[in-house]
Amino acid sequence: MLYNSYINQLLFIIFMKKIIPPPIQFIITGGTIDSGYDGIQDTVVPNKVSIIPSYLKLLKLYNQYEYTEICVKVCLKDSRGLTESDLKKILETIEKSKFKRFIITHGTYTMPDTARYLKANLKRKDATVILTGAMIPMYNMTNSDGPFNLGFSIASFDHLKKGIYVCMNGRIFEPEEVLKTLYNGRFSSIFGEK
Repeated sequence: MLYNSYINQLLFIIFMKKIIPPPIQFIITGGTIDSGYDGIQDTVVPNKVSIIPSYLKLLKLYNQYEYTEICVKVCLKDSRGLTESDLKKILETIEKSKFKRFIITHGTYTMPDTARYLKANLKRKDATVILTGAMIPMYNMTNSDGPFNLGFSIASFDHLKKGIYVCMNGRIFEPEEVLKTLYNGRFSSIFGEK
């Protein structure tokens, strides 16, 4: 009887590992996804506190997740203001983490550059890193692409190999191919449409 109970517990643990995805560490750096529109300045301005953690809590995800706000006030900024020191902090966070899945919320202007930086400098080969963001802020904007991009990124882990990716506009891009095309307000591949 004790043996059957032990077997049932083992089977339950195996079953749960298959249906509950591995945890994700979110690295929050700012960008439009984590900004709000300022009518006085007539532009988006990075939030003082990230809205990403509270948004994800509302979703009641099955994934386990953890948040790492890299230098919160320094890096909750427009990606054009990211410094080499900020990039090194992102890299160091991934290198030292116990996690193997990462989503980096990032500004769209330099997202491809950060993806290429990580691909060139990340030593660990057991990680899947996705950079995502938004063209329209999530805060008080009903037509933001941010929620979709976050959900798409979370769902993409199950079919991606280890590596660095950019997930925007319903597509997955490799760092070498991705670029932001301002004239149509989305991300594209330098190799054209697939």
